[in-house]
Amino acid sequence: MEEVMTETLKTSDENAKQESSQLREGPLFVVGMFRSGTSLLYALLNQHPQIALTYEDDLAYLPSLFWFPTNTSRWFAKWDSWNGGPSRHKVPVTDLSPDISDLQTAAREVYIKFAEKKGAAVWGCKSPTFFDSLARLGRTFPNARFVIIWRDLYDVCNSILKAKVEASYFKRPGMILRAILGYLDMRVQSDWLVKHGLPVHEIWYEDMVTDSEAVMRGICEFVQLPFDPKMSSLKGADRSVIENGSHHSLVKSEKIFKPRQSRDALPMALKTKIDRYLHRWRKQYNGAWPRYPQSLEGKSSGPSLLERCRDRVAYNALWVGYHSIPVVFCLVPSRVWNVYRRLRGRAFEWQEAQYEVVKGRDDRAPR
Repeated sequence: MEEVMTETLKTSDENAKQESSQLREGPLFVVGMFRSGTSLLYALLNQHPQIALTYEDDLAYLPSLFWFPTNTSRWFAKWDSWNGGPSRHKVPVTDLSPDISDLQTAAREVYIKFAEKKGAAVWGCKSPTFFDSLARLGRTFPNARFVIIWRDLYDVCNSILKAKVEASYFKRPGMILRAILGYLDMRVQSDWLVKHGLPVHEIWYEDMVTDSEAVMRGICEFVQLPFDPKMSSLKGADRSVIENGSHHSLVKSEKIFKPRQSRDALPMALKTKIDRYLHRWRKQYNGAWPRYPQSLEGKSSGPSLLERCRDRVAYNALWVGYHSIPVVFCLVPSRVWNVYRRLRGRAFEWQEAQYEVVKGRDDRAPR
């Protein structure tokens, strides 16, 4: 009798393993506001043997690569010069079909080839770049699934201010305003995904760092995979594609650190501005969103109509500016773009900042 039960359990385990290893049909996109814990979430998710996400490759951020007739070698070379996505993930052009000419097929092949190296079933990308492009992603990839991570807006803004000391990306104009209004933009677009039937699973950074196992179990249930205990720890996690820098020091450690309240560290004008918007959103969403901070100070009446209009105009201008950059990049010749980068002092920044190649250690590193 015991032998029969043992055989039955063994067969069930084998069937479950075989089912979980079957390649998923659509991509998984992990998205959050910048400085909201997306890198930590990426590291924990990729601890699962059946999950293989790329790290901010941003191919789906470059749809204009496919606006005109193209082939694999052409868009692949251009994409690699954007941020070294294929080089960083060691996906050579020879692994792909030579005549790919649309974004959906390109992303699918790249992500699957990357996942196949690990033998993973769930494939996709993690990137905060898509925080204001969720609806476009949903239209481009109608069979996609989304894990969206939120974080206390006070902490997001405080983290941006700290990161800008070293990371040039956060020194760009309007980053704080993008964070504040982009927070609502991501809420609206996440609701759009749900309304149009795309699977969405939302988590909070604060929950992830205080009870990582419960949060990761929830994600596993969402993607229909058995939970792996390694997902609740950074021990042994592969973070080789995460750039070196003090703003990534926590995810590079072996321990998951709990958040510290940082609202008092913010400049008073910024803090009160965040207060006004959070009060407005709590009222707008009947207290259900945002979940954190758990309590708000004072009894703000929210931003005035003038402030909201002024901020919205500025945010829309920033949106146009930031989303024009990849379009211009895709349309101008690479040599012209490289000259522009050198003039700005940012030539091939991704190679210098994200990788420290020790001579003789890795002859496949991007050059």
